[in-house]
Amino acid sequence: MSVRINTNASAINTHRHVVNNAKVQERNLEKLASGMKVNRGVDGPAHIQIGEQIRSQTASLKQAIDNTEMSVSLMQTAEAALDEVSRALINARQIATHAANTGTNSEYMFEADQLEIDNIVQQINTIAANTQYGKNFLLDGSRAGNGVTTGEHLEFLDATNKGKSSGVGGHEVKILQAATRSEVTGTVQLTQSMIDAGEQITITEGGRTVNFKTQAGLNVEQTLNELGIAIKAAGLDVDLIKPEGSSDAEDVDGNMPQFIQLRHKNYGSEHQFQVTTNTAGLLSAQGDVPSWIQNGVDVEGEIAGEEASGRGQVLTGDLGAGVAEDIRIRYTGAQAPEGGVAGTVTFMQNSLQFQVGHNQNHRESISFQSVKAATLGRGVTNDSDIKSINEINVLDGQRAVDSMGVIDKAIEEVASIRGNMGAFQKNNLESNLNFLRIAHENALSSESVLRDADMAQEMAAFTRNQIVMESSVAMLAQANQRPMSMLQLLG
Repeated sequence: MSVRINTNASAINTHRHVVNNAKVQERNLEKLASGMKVNRGVDGPAHIQIGEQIRSQTASLKQAIDNTEMSVSLMQTAEAALDEVSRALINARQIATHAANTGTNSEYMFEADQLEIDNIVQQINTIAANTQYGKNFLLDGSRAGNGVTTGEHLEFLDATNKGKSSGVGGHEVKILQAATRSEVTGTVQLTQSMIDAGEQITITEGGRTVNFKTQAGLNVEQTLNELGIAIKAAGLDVDLIKPEGSSDAEDVDGNMPQFIQLRHKNYGSEHQFQVTTNTAGLLSAQGDVPSWIQNGVDVEGEIAGEEASGRGQVLTGDLGAGVAEDIRIRYTGAQAPEGGVAGTVTFMQNSLQFQVGHNQNHRESISFQSVKAATLGRGVTNDSDIKSINEINVLDGQRAVDSMGVIDKAIEEVASIRGNMGAFQKNNLESNLNFLRIAHENALSSESVLRDADMAQEMAAFTRNQIVMESSVAMLAQANQRPMSMLQLLG
């Protein structure tokens, strides 16, 4: 065989194996030290790509869980404040009920009740102005959709988180049909002879009924006054109106016959009532046969060129309409304006936005309506012209009674806000929180499968690699000793 000493091929070959074994053992030690089987791209190019994406999801899911928990805390803060507003309104309702008891009250009692009402209104305004979470004020209306209208008879009411902010010129509001109330006017006049004969007039509205029978000897004017008192005492939302244009001809008893006109207090097609009279045409179309009066119509129109739904005098942007969705506007005009354009509404969307998911489009929003006294209880028709909780007055019996209606509306509004917030917290936040925790758990499990080392397997590989490394080093020593045997030829 050939013997060469200049190049030790066996040593070179063995050295290569030693170097490779050292690299394998180094990576094996790294996996054991880190507990991960993929520490760098070379350990698994495909694994590192999907693993980094899962790591990103895991971190975002953990943050989304924290975000949602903070959002729940914010909702609970607002709910606690609204509970106090509701308590204050219930207290105000009790005081108004006391003030309405005019038979026992003195002027000093009225004044004491009014003083307490003023304190309650101040308390509500204080809660609305100071309820906050961090730097976010929740109940003063600043975290809702806010709008300002231009044009006669237009009033911005509220909006949800779905409406879009308008430009500088605002959204154009077009009214095609003004709201009306259900009403009936008799075609036959009430005469003295009808009264003396004992005319039966029955009016039914909202589950309440007035059975009124005329009294012989009372004239037409007195009879209509008595009918109006009976309607009011029964609590019907119906007004008795004495229309102009009654007959000027006097009957034989010297009384002025008059038409009877009844009109519902509330606007829209859903408000109706029933009338029955002995005499056909006095109110009902046929004698002793009830007639349903349901000729009121809802407002019709458009907001920002999009269809809107009318309910009474309130026009609301339709679901899915676009920029004007859920924006509510009241039109109080008796007729639609010429050309249809009633004005504009300039709208700014300031609803709270919550990032409750790990993806960029996983966001939720909610609009916190104002609970300031001036914004609660609006839109209630009353004789005292009380427009909101801010104006409730119990200094006399009539105003106390009217205040009760305004307070009832405010209690309903606060309860509705709380219900909406509760549904959002339960379905949009707490349910989502359960999903996030499950998703976070599964993401961690997936990342573990991809990146975590099987320690038993790695220990077995480490023991093998250690033995192979020691063997290869020993063989390298032997390979380096082979050229030394050539020195024996020189001995």
